[in-house]
Amino acid sequence: QVQLVESGGGSVQAGGSLTLSCTISLYTYCLAWFRQVPGKEREGVASIGHDRNPTYADSVKGRFSISRDIAKNTLYLQMNSLKPADTAVYYCAADGRIRSCAFGNEYKYWGQGTQVTVSS
Repeated sequence: QVQLVESGGGSVQAGGSLTLSCTISLYTYCLAWFRQVPGKEREGVASIGHDRNPTYADSVKGRFSISRDIAKNTLYLQMNSLKPADTAVYYCAADGRIRSCAFGNEYKYWGQGTQVTVSS
C-alpha cells in the first residue's frame, strides 16, 4: 500500500506564493496534483512521470510548477501568482503503472489533501 502525505497548504493573499510537498512511501511512476472545491468535481492541476516531463491544466500554466525528487520520493507544487480561483483542497495522487500520466487516467493512491486559501 502506497501512502501519501501532503504539506504546505495555508492562506495567502492574491499574487502570493505557496509550495506544496507530498511525501510518497514508495516509488511510483506517475505523480500528480489535483484540487477540489466543495460542490465541484475534482480537477487535475499538474502531473509528472518518471521522465520528469510535466503536464499542466490550462488554468495554471505559467504560474504553477510541478517537480519530483525521485531519490526522496517527494513531489512538489510551486504555486506563484495565486488567485482566489485557486482556493481548493489540493490532493497528491500516485500510480505505479507505466503509462501516460494524464489527468484522465486513473490514479490509484491519494493523499488526505491540504487546504489552500487565496484571499483577494
